Amino acid sequence: MQELAFAEKNLTKRGFLDIDVDPTLDLVAEIEKLKKEKNAIILAHYYQESEIQDIADYIGDSLGLSQQAANTDADIIVFAGVHFMAETAKMLSPSKKVLLPDLKAGCSLADSCPPHIFRKFKEKYPDHVVVSYINCTAELKTLTDICCTSTNAVQIIESIPKDKGIIFAPDRNLGAYLKKKTGRDLVLWNGTCMVHEIFSHEKITKLQMRFPDAKFIAHPECEAHILDMADYVGSTSGLLKYSLETDAKDFIVATEPGIIHQMEKASPEKNFHPAPPANTCACNECPHMKRNTMEKLYLCMKYEQPEIILPEWIIKEGVASIDRMLEVSAKAGL
Repeated sequence: MQELAFAEKNLTKRGFLDIDVDPTLDLVAEIEKLKKEKNAIILAHYYQESEIQDIADYIGDSLGLSQQAANTDADIIVFAGVHFMAETAKMLSPSKKVLLPDLKAGCSLADSCPPHIFRKFKEKYPDHVVVSYINCTAELKTLTDICCTSTNAVQIIESIPKDKGIIFAPDRNLGAYLKKKTGRDLVLWNGTCMVHEIFSHEKITKLQMRFPDAKFIAHPECEAHILDMADYVGSTSGLLKYSLETDAKDFIVATEPGIIHQMEKASPEKNFHPAPPANTCACNECPHMKRNTMEKLYLCMKYEQPEIILPEWIIKEGVASIDRMLEVSAKAGL
């Protein structure tokens, strides 16, 4: 209890434990020891730093990670990702303690759709079905009829009767892609992911000139003019699978470059080039994902802070939209 009080006292307004870590400490060994002592598992999203991915028990997309964690007997889930992902893990494992190394590891897309404003927006379309991308806050999920992922989004839209109007939130780029793929007239919330909306068409074209045989692969959160260039459009796990199964030796990857670590591990004989953004950076990293560090991961596990706490009503109402999605996905064989 004394250690917990110490941790809570030192949990700063910045959302992480402001405690110095001995630079000579073997963080990998210490984290592995804490996992065993506390019956904890570490989930790492594909966009995390490579050293965090390498120590994780599970690596993947956000919903898949939460589902895997729910099927374990772990007492503690440490989610190396962003806030909405840890919320989803808590919703699917309400009896487990869920930790996030940095509480301020947010998401520009999730933050672009404040629930209290979306509620008023939704009132303009009382007969519409609300479909929300899983990359949204727990509270927004309570205002959602059915969630979707980038993997099953087309099937979710197509499962809704054609005479029903649909509101799609929060990603306008994914929504525009779904309109094109399904032919449905979706009402789109005007939200975007900061990582996926600033890829440079001009710089990608120049990169394609350097690597004319490269396959250009892109996440559907990218803008339409970027998706129109792509040889393949898919979820993060879909991009990884495509790079593994395709014979091409070079790939230009339009998503957060953290995924390239897994691509290189799966296909060491292939070359992966991050698609450049329209700024002076060489690649387009998510600053929120990169808030998590090995030091914060260690402190978070040692002191079991910061913890994700959700009201029971949010868990109950939010999970319903996820359950409906899983039912549709099961019927579609996904």
